[in-house]
Amino acid sequence: MNHSKNEKPRICLLVAAPRGFCAGVDRAIKIVELAIKKYGPPVYVRHEIVHNRYVVDQLKMQGAIFVEELDEVPDGIPVVFSAHGVPKAVPHKAEERGLEYLDATCPLVSKVHRQAERQVEAGNHILFVGHANHPEVIGTFGQVETGKMTLVETLADVTALRPENPEKLSYLTQTTLSVDDTHEIIAALIERFPNIVGPKGEDICYATSNRQEAVKNIAASSDLVLVIGAPNSSNSLRLVEVAEREGTDAHLIQRASEIDLDWLDGVGTVGLTAGASAPEVLVREVVDYLSEHYVVDENKVRTVDEGMTFKLPRGLEIA
Repeated sequence: MNHSKNEKPRICLLVAAPRGFCAGVDRAIKIVELAIKKYGPPVYVRHEIVHNRYVVDQLKMQGAIFVEELDEVPDGIPVVFSAHGVPKAVPHKAEERGLEYLDATCPLVSKVHRQAERQVEAGNHILFVGHANHPEVIGTFGQVETGKMTLVETLADVTALRPENPEKLSYLTQTTLSVDDTHEIIAALIERFPNIVGPKGEDICYATSNRQEAVKNIAASSDLVLVIGAPNSSNSLRLVEVAEREGTDAHLIQRASEIDLDWLDGVGTVGLTAGASAPEVLVREVVDYLSEHYVVDENKVRTVDEGMTFKLPRGLEIA
């Protein structure tokens, strides 16, 4: 693009609101930062605290060390469990080793864990709607005995189900799924198993639902949607899918440097959002990058106000 400064093309930028950090992510990051202040570095974190490379790198600079398994944590060093939740065996193992630990599991994920325990206590087999190998799914499966829960990823999985007792079933869902896809799967489960027991409220978290609704809102008026998020972030990937479902081209980017200006050829309106683990600094980075090449008319498009906050664990409250 060889435009002189006076001839920059103009684009309209629709910035989705809400976007970026949710209350669970905000809380998890604060837990790591406050643990470093309280205990001094290093503080170990089992699994990426949230799925965002920038956030992880910032915490590493403060003294966090990220590992995949508890075995990698030395004796006598505090450890934080990620926002996605962990199987019950992990805190048990930490206690056996005498490790001090802080659980940064999102309270909305913890709520699903408690629901899973209650359903198994009631004698129900759980059909869990989620994505295989996602840390949240692994953590939830680890709340109950092996064999008490079956993963359902697609409508085809619903058709293939052959439960031992079709009258004693319940369903739960991962908190970061596509709202529309999940409604379809739940409707299929209810049709096949009319007596299946579901959670009283929605398991998909408020932030996931709100961000998907916000993207739907801007995608309809955009020629291209950019979603800031990590390739292993379930909620960010869903935002790309939601935009594409509206018939709009969409790309997942981690940083502004990943934007290919060819994507913007012939584009008049760009939609911009960020997954629940992406900080606002990365949104501003993208706006600044676009402003180097275009005259940007930035418009915030708000679909809902979020005021949710979660308490910090006892002993870590900010004075």
